Amino acid sequence: MSSAAVFISTAFLVAPVFIFLHKFLRRRNSRSTLVHPDDERVLILGGSSGIGRAIALKYVARGARVCVVGRAEPQVSAVVNECKSARVGGSGDYADSVLGVTADFADAEEMIRLRDVLEDKWNGLDTLVVAAGVSATLPLLSIVGIDVSRDMQGDRRIFTPASISAQNVTHVAGVAEKALHSNYIGPLVSAVTYIPLMSRTSAAPAIQLIASLGAVTPAPTRSIYGSTKAAALMLYQALSMEHPDIEFSYILPATVEGDFRASAVDRLSDDGLSSPSKGLKREYVAARCVRAVDCAEGSVFIPGYTRLAPILYWIFPRFIEGKAKRKYSFGH
Repeated sequence: MSSAAVFISTAFLVAPVFIFLHKFLRRRNSRSTLVHPDDERVLILGGSSGIGRAIALKYVARGARVCVVGRAEPQVSAVVNECKSARVGGSGDYADSVLGVTADFADAEEMIRLRDVLEDKWNGLDTLVVAAGVSATLPLLSIVGIDVSRDMQGDRRIFTPASISAQNVTHVAGVAEKALHSNYIGPLVSAVTYIPLMSRTSAAPAIQLIASLGAVTPAPTRSIYGSTKAAALMLYQALSMEHPDIEFSYILPATVEGDFRASAVDRLSDDGLSSPSKGLKREYVAARCVRAVDCAEGSVFIPGYTRLAPILYWIFPRFIEGKAKRKYSFGH
């Protein structure tokens, strides 16, 4: 057996032990000893739907003060009402225990105004959850209607139409910019806005990024989505080193139930958009997110076995690529 094979085999055998010890030691140093759940001040960007909404309900159910931020006022108001009904105990003025704000988390002025509101009403912030974002579900060239097929022998790829115009390239770039606005600029603006406030006002500040398994393992039809999510993940991992007083966690779930296409920035029309998908239950993912913050777990793969995906991609790329193509019914 080669030395490389021995190294890989040993790594697979030893890694689970180190992961277990790491999580065990993290749990022993629970954050709740410094920030009690009843006193926790939580800001959830993208809290008006999906995983963000489920996280908001988890936090209010244990008495935390929660601020829900979203771009659609009716959805924000609906979640605020749900949170007020679910809230139990907690500290502080009840009127300010659940806040709802309609804002774009990539807009610097809107985030600064929200920061000032939180400092005025809560005297600071303990936990920031970045759950907002958009999807993109088409192969890159399909965004401008280019179809890719194979000839009769299956040896050559055929592009229809055969060439692409400057206008079409500009359109693809515009779609990518929309994804970057929500999936990268939003997390960046949020971090720059709230890190100083959290470091100054919290005994144990924590920031959580809801990323995706697609941010660490590539897949067809997810080129724009995966690359923009990966950019935000790398940003926050670097920030965790630049700001060691803040505990960062990164949630990397596989497919989550819901209509992933609803927020797609690359959709060609509004027809046939609604297609709720099966997947991980939002409530389960939300509970795992809250626990990750409490225990300062760092990277959290959901389900846990998907932690092997980026490792296997590094060792057996063709195998993982084949799995990804089958999952997304991509046969080119």
